[in-house]
Amino acid sequence: MSDTNQASPPDFRETTETASAKELEAVYDISVTVSAVLGKATMQVSQLLKLGRGAVVELDRRLGEAIDIYVNNRLIARGEVVMVDNTRLGVTMTEIVKSER
Repeated sequence: MSDTNQASPPDFRETTETASAKELEAVYDISVTVSAVLGKATMQVSQLLKLGRGAVVELDRRLGEAIDIYVNNRLIARGEVVMVDNTRLGVTMTEIVKSER
């Protein structure tokens, strides 16, 4: 005689995802620093000291080129600058950078 109310065996993938989510809960409250680098420039200190209000520092990136996104000083992605609420800038990730580790 078969029991029609018998529970089906748990889905392995669902069990693994639930276990992984619970393991990650321990790190959810850790703060990290996220930086978006528009570009870089190299100059001598004497040039830096001559800069005044309104001076333009030319960066090594072209308009429309992807910017680098760092988490705790480690490159993790590239993205684009976007406007948020017409008053603030944000970044949208367009590419995840593979770790070299």
